[in-house]
Amino acid sequence: MIDAIILARGGSKGIPKKNLKLFCGKPLIAWTILQAKLSKKIDNVYVSSDSLEILNISKKYGAKIIKRPSSISGDKAKSESAILHALTVLGDKQKGIVMLEPTAPLRSPNDLDNCIKLFIDQNWDSGFSGAYLADFLIWKNTRGKLKSINYDSKKQGPRQMREPDIVENGAIYIFKPNIMKKYNNRFGGNVGMYPMSFWQSFEIDEIEDWTFVSLIFKNYLLHKYKYKYKFKKNDN
Repeated sequence: MIDAIILARGGSKGIPKKNLKLFCGKPLIAWTILQAKLSKKIDNVYVSSDSLEILNISKKYGAKIIKRPSSISGDKAKSESAILHALTVLGDKQKGIVMLEPTAPLRSPNDLDNCIKLFIDQNWDSGFSGAYLADFLIWKNTRGKLKSINYDSKKQGPRQMREPDIVENGAIYIFKPNIMKKYNNRFGGNVGMYPMSFWQSFEIDEIEDWTFVSLIFKNYLLHKYKYKYKFKKNDN
């Protein structure tokens, strides 16, 4: 059994009530619920939140709900705390847990199924979605001194000769329940990566992200969901 747990606390400093704010015609959280429910490999979709308003909207879109204590819902609360709380409610008999965040909605209809397939076929203990950074040359400023990080700036070479780095894009996390309990972390054991396109790596954290991410969603993804999901009246 594979369960999805969507983390959506009520508080948000960057964008107040962002999980409920309309994004491409639906509350932001609704898209992540819809993506999980369209998966053929996810058995149950849960939303963990401290907000009754979020939980009520989540039920409308077909998710089961987990009321999260306020003590693990603040700005400094770790996602792992919310997952461990959810496992005390659900039990830990699942083959895998998919952890999703509504602020990373740029998943295609097939991404979740493809990621879960890799998780099972390659016997991952934990994994994440990411993108290859073939064209990004990273520098770090340490005490006023700049230093190249992912390449040697003194030995410039053609792009094709560089080994690409990987960015953890926040769209999908997957792990066995015992890994979360053992390490108190989403990563542990045999860690795998599910590759996604770089444009799927943008998230909504600040108000200026909203328009940008919605433009990507409208141009790359919205038509795919309309094809796969028959919208009900007043549901679009």
